[in-house]
Amino acid sequence: MTKASGASWKMRRGICRIGVAIVCAAAALGALGPAAARVRIDITQGNIEPMPVAVPSFIAAGADADRELVRDLTEVVSADLKRSGLFSVIDERAYIEDVDSVNKRPRFPDWRQINAQVLVVGEVTAEPDGRINVATRIWDVFSNEQLAAVSFKTPADNWRRAAHKVADKVYESLTGEKGYFDTRVVFVHETGPKQDRRRQLMIMDQDGANPVPLTDGLDYNVLTPRFSPTQQLITYMALFEDRAGQIYLFNIETGEQEQLGSFRGMSFAPRFSPDGSQVLMTIERNGNSDIFKMNLADRGITRLTDNGAIDVSPTMSPDGRRIAFTSDRGGSPQIYVMNADGSDQRRITFGEGRYETPVWSPRGDLIAFTRQYQGRFYIGVIRPDGKGERLLTESYLDEGPTWSPNGRVLMFFREPRPGAGPSLWSVDLTGRNLRRVRTPAAASDPAWSPLLP
Repeated sequence: MTKASGASWKMRRGICRIGVAIVCAAAALGALGPAAARVRIDITQGNIEPMPVAVPSFIAAGADADRELVRDLTEVVSADLKRSGLFSVIDERAYIEDVDSVNKRPRFPDWRQINAQVLVVGEVTAEPDGRINVATRIWDVFSNEQLAAVSFKTPADNWRRAAHKVADKVYESLTGEKGYFDTRVVFVHETGPKQDRRRQLMIMDQDGANPVPLTDGLDYNVLTPRFSPTQQLITYMALFEDRAGQIYLFNIETGEQEQLGSFRGMSFAPRFSPDGSQVLMTIERNGNSDIFKMNLADRGITRLTDNGAIDVSPTMSPDGRRIAFTSDRGGSPQIYVMNADGSDQRRITFGEGRYETPVWSPRGDLIAFTRQYQGRFYIGVIRPDGKGERLLTESYLDEGPTWSPNGRVLMFFREPRPGAGPSLWSVDLTGRNLRRVRTPAAASDPAWSPLLP
């Protein structure tokens, strides 16, 4: 293994773990009311009105509290909730009560008067050892009940992750499902003219903050990075000028990278199995592409498809039993599903145009894909049995979907018009909450991490 040449791989904030695991405070924080949820968002509905939520500025407790840090932390919590499309954060200028303690019951009539359904109250205390203690209560305004409480300590420079953890707790309290805010996205950072484009690996928080390059883009370009679901590993394709492209592993914590096998032809489109023990890939031999899987423990490789068609882009179901992939064996690229051992290969898409880049949802209920038809590109989803196809986006070029770890949001890259350069976007399963994700420059091929530990 070698370290990434010239790469700023050390993640000062990203790798830093929350100092003490989040604890639902059954003692101090649980004392003000029972956790009995009355307010709930059903995120399986096709049309959801955002829930009005009040998020007063968190309280900076103690003389040593960094008030600017506390203000920024509150803004990140609010931004996460708004960006989800499920919540509308009420303007703070409308608030009647001045919240001065996380351990004080709110004046609920004041919050009902401004139509807040949920109140999020937080307090940040500076600890002598340089950490901060973040305590939060989530209140159901109309039932006068506490929905949840959380308290944890973390290094002060880890405040942004703390904010994402709070937002995840609000999301889970109101939807019953895990959030996705405390995650990262790896993507291809693109610079330079189109004829001589430099493509390097970059990682950032899911909201676009803290972008850090992982490779320098000098020795090779990168394509199709993919996160391991269980480790701080990324697999990607390295594209060289003087030899066939090969698949690499990159360790985020150490910055070390290694080539994953050495094949006569090009190897590309890698993706981890759900347990992180295998990498699925496509290998090109004599002009023909087939799907293989490699066991990372012993580097043994197994061939899964063997025919004259082009078989690419394998993705495994969360239970590890099935693999979806793209094949043109029927005349045009379509999505097929087979068992994990390569048996029972069957086609599941039959629409006009081309279906490519399938990726299985972490929930197992859907497969996302790129569809090209009549000069337009779409991001869509379909059930593994081939039923229920829905198109969520449309533009000049939409491609490369990746799932949030809770299976409720997709990120992809888009070129809105010829020559515009790619950028990252997200959309939820309703197709309504379409948002651009900020990046330092042109960006493509996003891959969403699991929730951070």
